[in-house]
Amino acid sequence: MAQSESRLAGRELTLAYEKRVIAEGLSVDIPDHSFTVVVGPNACGKSTLLRALSRTLKPTAGQVLLDGQSIATLPAKQVARTLGLLPQSSIAPDGITVAELVSRGRYPHQGVLRQWSAEDERVVAGAMADTGVADLAERPVDELSGGQRQRVWIAMALAQQTPLLLLDEPTTYLDIAHQVEVLDLCARLHREQGRTLVAVLHDLNQAARYATHLIALRDGRLVAAGAPQDVVTAELVEEVFRLPCRVIPDPETGTPLVVPAANRRAAARS
Repeated sequence: MAQSESRLAGRELTLAYEKRVIAEGLSVDIPDHSFTVVVGPNACGKSTLLRALSRTLKPTAGQVLLDGQSIATLPAKQVARTLGLLPQSSIAPDGITVAELVSRGRYPHQGVLRQWSAEDERVVAGAMADTGVADLAERPVDELSGGQRQRVWIAMALAQQTPLLLLDEPTTYLDIAHQVEVLDLCARLHREQGRTLVAVLHDLNQAARYATHLIALRDGRLVAAGAPQDVVTAELVEEVFRLPCRVIPDPETGTPLVVPAANRRAAARS
């Protein structure tokens, strides 16, 4: 099989839950070393695509390619050493501590002849330091705030030491301050460690601010893909989200900022 242009890609994917088809003929490329964000309206197939890319959902047609090979044919541990996943709803076992949970990220590197080592200890400590949770190591995960818990789950994914990291709605249920905290962390990991990150986000302005590459979906089809400044236009936002708007430069970053059009009738009454 010919080598894919990027380490992770989907080719002519048909994605479905039982008989309900979410996407047909969907092809995407995840640029290496990018911070790719998938955007689109509710129920357009964002999380479904991420599940297919992470091998937690089997396409009914087409294939996901990892390093040029069908991901379905690769051994589970090989995939786990290459691709980490932070699912939308992560539930920690009762009473588990932060250090214990992060240590579980080393599972793909264990084997019959390779047990826990000083290298594993170093990697776990580094992952906790990188995510700012080292001082929480002995705390039970279920006692932490939402933002702290999310950083712990990211630390566990980092401990896998995978070059690819997929995050399904990592800011869901977090307040705005913790959303920014988590996205700042993701951007720093991408920038400083060169990891390829793929995230599903609902907030288009956050996506435009943090992403280096955007994938816009509607009704299970690819509408646009590229740099935020090329993808986020008033025309595209109306096509994808059915939202009339203006797109202006973000005063903080210069990235595209979507300003919804005012309801003229409501504005006239006020």
